[in-house]
Amino acid sequence: MTDALLLQVRNVAKKFKGAEAVGGVSFELGSGETLGLIGPNGSGKTTLVNLITGFVRPDRGEILFRGRLLNRRRPDQIARLGVVRTFQMARPYLGLKALENVVVPLFSSRLKRLPGGRYGGRETVALDLLEEVGFERESLVPFKPAGALPHGYLKRLELARCLALRPELLILDEIFSGLSLAEVAGLMPIITRFQAEGVALVMIEHRLRELFKVVDRVLVMNFGRVIAAGTPAQVMASPEVKEAYLGAE
Repeated sequence: MTDALLLQVRNVAKKFKGAEAVGGVSFELGSGETLGLIGPNGSGKTTLVNLITGFVRPDRGEILFRGRLLNRRRPDQIARLGVVRTFQMARPYLGLKALENVVVPLFSSRLKRLPGGRYGGRETVALDLLEEVGFERESLVPFKPAGALPHGYLKRLELARCLALRPELLILDEIFSGLSLAEVAGLMPIITRFQAEGVALVMIEHRLRELFKVVDRVLVMNFGRVIAAGTPAQVMASPEVKEAYLGAE
């Protein structure tokens, strides 16, 4: 882990209708670190991300970003602090053009507080961002309604919208889901560019082969709890992890 502590999750728990979705999860994330979050379906991964990003409030525990408590903050307030996420199912403004979907976050007050930035009007900046994630700048694709885009472009649009907010922590919820091997290969350079720019990443993913190429370490969840933590090789050697994925003999 790097020296600068970015995110602290302390004994966080959440129940829905009496059922424990997340039960006492704790971990830390350093600035610029990439963490993989894996586990079987229903293990609590997305609920944990929803807790971090303010879409769900914890029943107990603390979540701190750069020492600031996130527990009672709204998702938009957390995003303005620099914690940005994608969703398993892309959530663009379907009736707006792809370009317009990226223009919207460029109005965030977060950008006014940050030094530097990009040159040009918002539409020019949005086109630059779309080009960075693999949209063809001279084509008609950036000007098509988001609702008309194929799945692979929607995933890229999610990344462009996040990139517009200049995140310090980017949470990717199954960014590779539903993509072909070629489409995943096309996203890999974008992820490594985030890393090179010092953005911390939390990646929920079921495609472990691809995930393990980019993460520094991994947390494994099952039934709402962390059952293993370490390098990809360490966690996959754990008998408890093997049982969670493959079942007991």
